[in-house]
Amino acid sequence: MQQQNLSQSYNMAGLFSLALRLVVGWTYFSAFWRRVALENKLDPEVSGYIGEKFNHFLPNALGIKPIIEYLVTNPDALWWAMVIFTIVEGIVGLLLIFGLFTRLMSIGVFGLAMGILLGSGWIGTTCLDEWQIGVLGIAAGFTLFLSGSDKYSLDYFLLQRNHKITQKSWFSWIGSGILPLKTKVIPKVVLTGALLILFMTLFTNQVFHGGVWGNLHNKSVKPKIEIADSNIVQNQLSFQVYRVEGADVYGSFLIGIELTTEEGKKIMELNGKDLSAFPKENIANNYVAMVKPGAHSMIIPLGAKATLTIEDEKFRNLASGSYELKLIDISGATWKANIEKQ
Repeated sequence: MQQQNLSQSYNMAGLFSLALRLVVGWTYFSAFWRRVALENKLDPEVSGYIGEKFNHFLPNALGIKPIIEYLVTNPDALWWAMVIFTIVEGIVGLLLIFGLFTRLMSIGVFGLAMGILLGSGWIGTTCLDEWQIGVLGIAAGFTLFLSGSDKYSLDYFLLQRNHKITQKSWFSWIGSGILPLKTKVIPKVVLTGALLILFMTLFTNQVFHGGVWGNLHNKSVKPKIEIADSNIVQNQLSFQVYRVEGADVYGSFLIGIELTTEEGKKIMELNGKDLSAFPKENIANNYVAMVKPGAHSMIIPLGAKATLTIEDEKFRNLASGSYELKLIDISGATWKANIEKQ
C-alpha cells in the first residue's frame, strides 16, 4: 500500500511538472533546430557561425575561460565542440519532450545550463538574458530529476507495460518512477540541492552584475577595448586590441587611431576611411571572432583579440621617450595607452 501511494505521488509530481518538461525540452531542442534546420549556423564560413557566438563568451566567463580560449584558438576543435554541443542539445530537448529517460535528460539540462551560466551569464544588453536562462535551466533540471515524467511520457508507457528495461536497477535513476531513496532522506536532498542552487544564483548574480549588494553593472552596454603590448620598432607601430565588453550582437566601430607626444602634438592620425581600408595582412587575429576593416570603420567584435601593425617612415625618426596611443570608437568612447620608445 505504501509503495502504491509513493508511486502515485511520483506520478502526480511528474504530471504537475509537465509544462516545465515540455517548455524546457523545446528550449534546448530549438537550439538544435535553429542551427541545423532553419539556418546553417555550424558553417564557419557563414555569418552567424555559432563558434563566433561562443567566442563572445570569453572575456568575462567564470571558471571555464581556459576551455573557451583553447577552443577559439583552435578552430577545428571549436567546430567539433559546437557540433557535439548542438547534437547533445537536440537529443536532450527531444527526449525530454517525449519523456524518455527523463532523469538522464534532466542531468543534461543541468549541465548545459551550467555551461551557459558560467560562460555567458554576464551577457545581456537590456536585461540579464543569459544569466536568467542559466539559473532557471539549473533549477529546472534539478526539479525534473526529482519528479521524473508523468502519464504523458514514454517512461510511463514503458513502466505501465512492465518493459524489461524498467526492471533494471538503474532505470529509476535515468528514467522515471520512484527514486530509490529513503523517504526521510528525500527532504534533505531537496533542501540541500535547492540551497546550493540558490547560492549559485546569488553568487553569479553578484559576480556578473552586482545584483545582490553594491553597485549594479552591465558589461554588455558599452564597448570596452583593452590595449596591450604596444611598441614602436623602426618604422612600425604595433599594439594588441582586445574587446572585453559591450553588446555581443554588433562590434565596436573604430573610427580613429592617434599617436601623440606627451605635449599633445599629433604624430599620426588615421580616420574611419583609413581604417576601412586597413591592410588585412597587418591584422593578426588570435580567435575566430576577427577584427577586420568594415565599410566605414574598423570592426572589433566582442571577444576579438588581434595585433595591429601600422607602418610609417615617420616612426623611424621619432625621438626616444613617451607617446600616447588613442583609439576612438564611433560612440565617442576612447581608450588610451602609453608607449615608451627606446
